[in-house]
This record gives sequence, structure tokens and C-alpha cells, in this order.
Amino acid sequence: MGSAFVPAQDGAAVSGDDLAGVIASVRGSGPLVHCLTNVVVSQFTANVLLAVGAAPAMVHSAEEAGALARVAGGVLVNLGTVTSVTAAAMRVAVKEAAGGGRPWVLDPVAVGPLPWRTGLAHELLESAPPAVVRGNPSEILALDGGAGGRGVDSTDVPEAALDAATGLARRYGCVVAVSGPEDVLTDGARVVRVANGHPLLPLVTGTGCALGALVAACVAVTGDALVAAAAATGLLTVAAEVAAVRSAGPGTFAVALIDELYALSPERLAGAVNLR
Repeated sequence: MGSAFVPAQDGAAVSGDDLAGVIASVRGSGPLVHCLTNVVVSQFTANVLLAVGAAPAMVHSAEEAGALARVAGGVLVNLGTVTSVTAAAMRVAVKEAAGGGRPWVLDPVAVGPLPWRTGLAHELLESAPPAVVRGNPSEILALDGGAGGRGVDSTDVPEAALDAATGLARRYGCVVAVSGPEDVLTDGARVVRVANGHPLLPLVTGTGCALGALVAACVAVTGDALVAAAAATGLLTVAAEVAAVRSAGPGTFAVALIDELYALSPERLAGAVNLR
């Protein structure tokens, strides 16, 4: 874990400068991010990590996942296209990440209506609590006993999931980040809202999953997981606003988003992010 960034003290408000410090540390240290993610988004996720200065590794075999998790800066577990084979690798990676003191991030894609992956998400949470859980409102509600959404799509809004997010954060000693038009993040005590973004974001497959990888990169360089998750969220959503200005639609937006993630400086992020 890096030490260049000194996080805000407990109870302090998260500021744009806090977020900028995290992004500067990511760009300066280039953390290795072990992504056990879904096949639909692997290339896009890797390109997003490369654009911000992190180093992606996509290893899904149980034979190697543990060894990589022990040396990675952060580990992402994304349940998007999980199978019994990749679930075995996820179990090993989570165990070894925890044993090696490495933070891991859970993206509980489509939990709720699909019982097997919902059970797996709970199993992983109980085996070694993550640094951050990042999901849409219906996924977060499902982890707290709700029904979930419509496949990977949420049928709820972030504020509706705040109580569930707070309860999960306290239960597992982690941060819960709820994505939506206005993102809501909590560590069970502090609450941060990030009011940036653009309607094109959900029209590109993989933006939410890539955000989980960005969270893993950010939590690799600071011990304050709430600031890390807010930094990743702010970076993606501010870059989306800039990218949308020069995009004709979802296709050009996807390319422009990666360009803007590469170009967005910590200083510009601090000035553009809308925190409340």
C-alpha cells in the first residue's frame, strides 16, 4: 500500500483536494490491480486502468489468482459473468488478499434475482470483508435482503439504498458506494455524495465495472477507503462530463472517456468535482 497520500482524518469532510491527492498517488505509483472481472468488460476495464496510470492484470484461474492477489496493490472481484470456475478463483483471491493485507473490492453485479451469485456474494463478504462494495442501488439493497433489480439494471435510486448501504458498511467494516445519477458513498459514519456524470455513461457497457477497478486502484494507495472510492467516482464522472461534450453518441463517448481519464489532472479534478 502506498504512503504518499495522507487521508483526511476521521469525521472530516472529504474535499476535492483529498480526491486529487489519491489520483496523484495512483498516477505516481502505478498500482497493480488484479481484476477478476466479467468477460464482457475486460478489455475496456484494462484500458481504463492504463489510462489513469494503473497496471491491470486479468487472471481468472484458481491456480494463479491467489499468488497474484498477494502481490497486487488491490483486487477487484466482479460477479458479472461468474461461473463455478471463476468463483473458485475468486474465493482463493479473496482469502489470499486478506492474508497478505491487500484491499479487495466487490462489485456484486446482478445479485438479488440470481440466487447462486447472491449466495456467492454473501460468502465472499463473510470470508474476508472487502475495503469497498460498489454497486447500483438495487444490488446494494439485494445484499441487505432485497429482491434486486432487472438483471444488471437498477430499479431503485441511490438515496433509497442509503440505509442498506450504511448497515452493510457497519456490518462489514467497509465502504459501500452506490452508483447512480448522483453517487452516494458511506463508511457507516460519513456520507459523501458525488454529483457529477452524464447520461451517456450507462449507455456504454462496462463503465460501472470499470469504476470498480478504479476503486481498487485508488484503495491501493490510501488507507481511507471512503476517500479512495470517492476519488475513483469523481475521476470517472468528471471525465465523462468532459468526454460527452465532444461525443456524437455512445460509441465516440467510450473512446473519448478513456482519453479524458488519461488527460484529467488531479488539479482539474479537484476543481471540477461536485461533492456534498
